[in-house]
Amino acid sequence: MSDDLAARLREQGLRLTPQRQLILRAVEELGHATPDEVLAHVRSQVSSVNASTVYRTLEVLEELGLVRHTHLSDRAPTYHSTREHEHVHAVCRRCHAVRSYDPAVVAPLVAALGEDGFTVDVGHLAIFGVCADCASRDPRAPGETEASTAKLRG
Repeated sequence: MSDDLAARLREQGLRLTPQRQLILRAVEELGHATPDEVLAHVRSQVSSVNASTVYRTLEVLEELGLVRHTHLSDRAPTYHSTREHEHVHAVCRRCHAVRSYDPAVVAPLVAALGEDGFTVDVGHLAIFGVCADCASRDPRAPGETEASTAKLRG
């Protein structure tokens, strides 16, 4: 990957630095990670890397098509490598676990939207709900909170 990265950077007039290599490797190793998580991972190897370097590098890597970002919560976007297959994200609202699914699971939705001329960016798609583990521990519906359940009982 470093040869591919070096070639893509050179095309843009940029150099392959050790920091860029570390940041791309961190994204690949972490799976879905926020910039702060990438920073912590990189700093565990090289303490001198700062947050602005991580943010700028993630932007460059995304422009080069090597990483993508997705909004999986109300926090910072998460980044993942484009070396992974394209996938849809399922995010548990309770434990915040992220699972990846083949885009075929949303093919009917994509087709229906396509009939109206809408093109779906499947790799940016996140579906929120409650995972099986959390549902088995607490059977409330995905949008229910303890407060809303108490109001119904009260």
